Amino acid sequence: MVGETARVAPALTRQDFVSDQDVRWCPGCGDYAILAQVQKVLPELGIPRENFVFVSGIGCASRLPYYVNTYGFHTIHGRAPAIATGIKSYRPDLQVWVITGDGDALSIGGNHLIHSLRRNVDMKILLFNNRIYGLTTGQYSPTSEFGKKTKSTPFGSIDYPLNPISLALGAEATFVARTIDSDTQSLSSVLRSAAHHKGSAFVEIFQNCVIFNDDAFKEVTDRQLRSDNMIQLEHGKPLIFGKNRDKGIRVKDWKPEIVTLGQNGITEADLVVHDEHSADPTYAFFLSRLESPEFPVPLGVFRSVEKETQDQLLEHQIKAAQEKMGIGKLEALLGSGDTWFIKGDTK
Repeated sequence: MVGETARVAPALTRQDFVSDQDVRWCPGCGDYAILAQVQKVLPELGIPRENFVFVSGIGCASRLPYYVNTYGFHTIHGRAPAIATGIKSYRPDLQVWVITGDGDALSIGGNHLIHSLRRNVDMKILLFNNRIYGLTTGQYSPTSEFGKKTKSTPFGSIDYPLNPISLALGAEATFVARTIDSDTQSLSSVLRSAAHHKGSAFVEIFQNCVIFNDDAFKEVTDRQLRSDNMIQLEHGKPLIFGKNRDKGIRVKDWKPEIVTLGQNGITEADLVVHDEHSADPTYAFFLSRLESPEFPVPLGVFRSVEKETQDQLLEHQIKAAQEKMGIGKLEALLGSGDTWFIKGDTK
C-alpha cells in the first residue's frame, strides 16, 4: 500500500534452523558438533529459510536433514548427489546441501559423487568421514586404513584406502576443503566459505565415531599431538607447522620435504606458499597427498576457483533453444513424429 511502511523480515537465528525432531546419534558422536555449526552458519547467509534444501543418502550422517528446519530429502544409498542435481536443475534459485558419509558417498555412491563434481553442479557436499560403517555397526569403509580389523575384515582389510580430497580434485571440483568436527572455529569457517562458493563445494569432515572407531583422527585432534601433525592452510601464507611454528614444507627435486626454519639457512622464503585460487588443480592435488605419519595433514581450503556451473549452462541452453524454436508445448511434443492408435478388441 502507498505510504505504508515496508515490513522488514526479522533476521534469522540458529534456533530458526532447529527442527522439532529429537536428535538421535550416539552420545559423544561428532555429528552433533557438525549439526550445531551448520545451524550456526545458515542464518548468517541472508537466505530465506524456505530456499534451503538438504539432501542425504543412507548412514548415520544422513539423518541430519531431519534436524535442520528446512526443506529436505532423506533419499537412497549413494544417490543424494543425483537427486540434488535434479533439484538444482529445476530450481537454480535454491541453495542445495548434500549430507553424506564415507561409505555412502565413496562406495555405492562414488560414481554419482564424481559426476556431480565434474559437472560443477552448484551444491554443497559435506562428507562425514569416520573411516567406518557406523550405522551397520562397524564394517570397514572405503577410507579405512590398510590392515583395519573390523567385523567384516577380522584378519585386517586388504583394500588400499581412498583419499576423498584427491578424488574430488581429480574430478576438478571447484571448491575442495577438509576440516574436523572438534575444531568448531575451523569447521564454521570452512562451512561459511563453502556456502558462499558458486559451484560444486566439497568438504571432507574428519568425524569421530566413538562406538566403532574412536580416536581415528587422534593425531590431529589430540592437543599434545596436533601441532606437529597438521598444517592449517591459509591462502598466501607459507606451509608452516609445529608447536614452535618452526617447521615447514618445501619442494626439492619435485618432492615435498619437511625442513626446520633456521637450520642450514632455511627461511620462510624457501617454503611452499599456499595458493587456493590456482586454476591448475595440480598444486592442490600435491597437498592432498601429504598424509601422516610421514607428513602433517593439511586442513582448510585446498582449492577455490570460479567456473560456470551446470545450472547456469543449462539455463543458457534452454534460453537459446527457446529464442530459436519458441517455447515448446507438451501436446505438440507428444503428437510429433510417428504416432499410432491402439484400437480396442474388434471381435
